[in-house]
Amino acid sequence: MLFSDAFAQTGAPAGADPTTALLLQLFPFAIIFVVFYFLMIRPQQKRLKAHQEMIANLKRGDVVVTSGGLICKVRSVADDEARVEIATNVEVRVIKHTITEVRTRGEPAPANDSKPAKAD
Repeated sequence: MLFSDAFAQTGAPAGADPTTALLLQLFPFAIIFVVFYFLMIRPQQKRLKAHQEMIANLKRGDVVVTSGGLICKVRSVADDEARVEIATNVEVRVIKHTITEVRTRGEPAPANDSKPAKAD
């Protein structure tokens, strides 16, 4: 009365293809890999390519930020390093790949390039 009868479950059909079952088991892993590629791997590759392009286009007069947080002005660029000025008459050499950002390109225009208007 309190217990119901137990029945044996049926197994897989005799003609089931084992490769189909394997593909169905691997399908979720393939979907996860595709999602990881578009959400993690591809954007990282784009950032790396943009950083390499920025480093390749580095030139004298650019104001840059290093990975240590120093804001510097590029004085000269060599193969794998750049000479930057961190203060007046204080130059240091940095490895180009430690430059994280280029703030301004080239020689910036003076802030006060025109004379102020006289007030009457």
